[in-house]
Amino acid sequence: MEFVLSTDEEQSIPEYSNITFTDFILLGFSDVPHLQWMLFGIFLLMYLTILMCNSTIMLITRTDPALQSPMYFFLSNFSFVEICYVTVTIPRMLMDLCTQKGTIPLLSCALQLCFVIMLGGMECLLLTVMAYDRYVAICNPLHYPLVMNNKVCVQLVAACWISIIPVVTGQTYQIFSLPYCGSKKINHFFCDIPPILKLACGDTFVNNLAIYLASVAFITVPFLLILVSYGKIICNILNLSSAGGRSKAFSTCSSHLIVVVLFYGTATITYVIPKSNQSESVGKLLSLFYTIFIPLLNPIIYTLRNKDIMVALKKLQTKLLIFGTT
Repeated sequence: MEFVLSTDEEQSIPEYSNITFTDFILLGFSDVPHLQWMLFGIFLLMYLTILMCNSTIMLITRTDPALQSPMYFFLSNFSFVEICYVTVTIPRMLMDLCTQKGTIPLLSCALQLCFVIMLGGMECLLLTVMAYDRYVAICNPLHYPLVMNNKVCVQLVAACWISIIPVVTGQTYQIFSLPYCGSKKINHFFCDIPPILKLACGDTFVNNLAIYLASVAFITVPFLLILVSYGKIICNILNLSSAGGRSKAFSTCSSHLIVVVLFYGTATITYVIPKSNQSESVGKLLSLFYTIFIPLLNPIIYTLRNKDIMVALKKLQTKLLIFGTT
């Protein structure tokens, strides 16, 4: 698959003109045309798996009486954000693979970018809230029911949304206020900040500065807070006299810690570390990792390493079998 501008478009758009486009072209995986349908099948299977796994987690955390705790309330919200996150990118990518056309209107590109960074930032904040929940549960167990009551949990999730929405909206407006000229081909499979800014013909210093500050606020600072929380958690666990207590405390935190390392690692490389030495292929591979593979791994990590969720899944399976036989 190869995207080529028509002769009229090439003549009407000089290489360094100040014309702002009304649409872009997502190149996606056009460099491997022989793999288009195989990639379509793989990504479709991954998308359906992500939807099924996260929807199941949402279902059991809302219906199972044993999972009515703050930890599973936050996990349910995290699964909801994961579903929204992959739905913003994968269906569009599947459509482009199927039709072999990558044209995307400017407004659609802006909306996709806005939701991608909004939901990605929301995941960062939710992971921080989940770390705080584990800190209170392990380091202050007697005060846990009082500190992390239902009202506080709802307020924490609402605060995450309220803090991320205006910042992301402002950044999206700032990015798409730039003039775009020359080429309108985005060497990516969705509208992301780094490849879009490469097409801007205006001064992007202010935009890059704003992106860096936002990355520090929503990636670096939350990550540091998570490290501090887990530092105190580990110290508290090591002071426990019971080996069984230490094992149980570590098991409740290990799955969350694995997800944190995977998500923050790729997000930091993509948005915080300077891009001067990073090729477009590497950037595309990293984006593929944190937009598809990590959302696919998250529910697996949480279910396989959590006995309560495994028990709830067995209960759900039993109910479905009983319902199917009646």
